[in-house]
Amino acid sequence: MATIKDVALQAGVSVTTVSHVVNTTRHVSTAVRERVELAIRELGYVPSAVARSLKSNTTRTLGMLIPNSSNPYFAEIVHAVEARCFAAGYTLILCNTDDAPARQSVYLKVLAERRIDGLIVVSTGDDDALVAQLHGLQMPAVLLDREIDDPGCDLVETAHKDGALLAMQHLLALGHRRIACIGGPAHVIAGELRVQGWRQALANAGVLPEGDALLWRGGFTSQGGHEAMRAILSSPGARPSAVFACNDLMAMGALRAAHEVGLRVPDDLSVVGFDDIELCAYTSPPLTTVAQPKARIGALAVDMLLERVSGQRHQPHQMVLPAELRVRASTAPPFALSPTLALDPVPLLRQP
Repeated sequence: MATIKDVALQAGVSVTTVSHVVNTTRHVSTAVRERVELAIRELGYVPSAVARSLKSNTTRTLGMLIPNSSNPYFAEIVHAVEARCFAAGYTLILCNTDDAPARQSVYLKVLAERRIDGLIVVSTGDDDALVAQLHGLQMPAVLLDREIDDPGCDLVETAHKDGALLAMQHLLALGHRRIACIGGPAHVIAGELRVQGWRQALANAGVLPEGDALLWRGGFTSQGGHEAMRAILSSPGARPSAVFACNDLMAMGALRAAHEVGLRVPDDLSVVGFDDIELCAYTSPPLTTVAQPKARIGALAVDMLLERVSGQRHQPHQMVLPAELRVRASTAPPFALSPTLALDPVPLLRQP
């Protein structure tokens, strides 16, 4: 592998001159610059990013932690973040924490060792040590989608509770009154805000839920949504005429469970999701859902982070973006409800 000394020897200049050409730190005559650039091309010389970062105290690299790389919602967010980074001349290092606090902690240390300039974090939502760890990194950080109790970080997210209210108001306007909710893990604030929206909408409509008898947990996965929907349909009492799932993957699992027992969506059961991932338009039927502005969220996260990295802004800032309802074919007015269905027993996921 060619070194800077090899380039200097072939171009007939000093190592210092090659460094000035590579780093544009001092004026070099056109003729000398062209000789150096020709030597770099012929030798295939690649400047050391580590050495350049030590001199400039910047790597033009950002880090990002996401909790689940298999969730299309996060994949679409990452796509927007990476595009914005590339346009700004930055490289993105992506780490998947798999919703594990210990793994999150390890990746934070790894990214700090890489001397990244800033960090975008979608937290696991269940790590009390995260705030202290972020402060210890001494670098700008932006929280995305999931809040943590740290007033020093920037934040960009959707108005989760308001989005849930939109979904519920849609179902209530169609005439549904017995509406179940499939929530995510109780420790994730974003998911709990959506559950709060479900509760508030029912209370506003004077439809008092039976405690949390209509609340089930699906873990933000398709399998979890499928199991929760099976449990809902096999529970005693009248079945709901509609289900609000707190993310699209759980809604898709619910669609599959309804199909397996012969329920027609939306004739027998209406289903609403949350996120509006691209796949929603291709489910059968296409899924009504609450849309998060994913492209704008990703772009804003990068812009806010670069403002802090460049020193343009020092005070933390929070951006809460509005959600929108996307009405598709998975919702309709309720038909006459049939009694509970006879299903094989499934693990109960209801919250105590």
